[in-house]
Amino acid sequence: MDPEEATTSDAPAPSSDPPVIPERTARVDAIVARARVLVEDAGWEALSTRILADDLGIRAPSLYKHLSGKEELRTLLLTDAFIEIGTRCWEAVRSAAVEGEESAVGALLTEYRSSASGSAELYRLATTGPLDRSALPPGLEEWAGTPFFEATGDPVRAQALWAAAHGLAILEVDGRFPPGSDLDAAWQALAHAFEVG
Repeated sequence: MDPEEATTSDAPAPSSDPPVIPERTARVDAIVARARVLVEDAGWEALSTRILADDLGIRAPSLYKHLSGKEELRTLLLTDAFIEIGTRCWEAVRSAAVEGEESAVGALLTEYRSSASGSAELYRLATTGPLDRSALPPGLEEWAGTPFFEATGDPVRAQALWAAAHGLAILEVDGRFPPGSDLDAAWQALAHAFEVG
């Protein structure tokens, strides 16, 4: 979700609609949905095609009628994660602009944090380790990161905000803060530090 490719303020407003995503069959959708449940339960590294096939009640070779392998499954899960997180972030910045009650940065960070904590393993899969950008649908990563540009108005600040938000989010989902840490206050301090005004 790199906001680096975000547009400048002189360009037309970017679309809050995700880019075109290749259609999937109903069977592939079902496989990906089940894989997501297994990933959320035990993590990506614990998932194998054999475990997934057993869970689906089929033989492992049957999965290859629908997917080329575990890496394609990973790309499909990443695509879903980028769409879900991006959609929530876009909705947050658009709602803040319309309602004017909360800063766009604060609204964005609230949704980003909620996305990370609500699907911790999917978030971890989408935001840590190497990323094969060429495997993702064109424009998806940029689209998912653009709300950070929308909230800050500057591509460098957008990247800095995303990096800080990711740092807080991953430390929170990993339980790395000392007991008694006021994480709500930490998120509020981050929002305050990046508010445009």
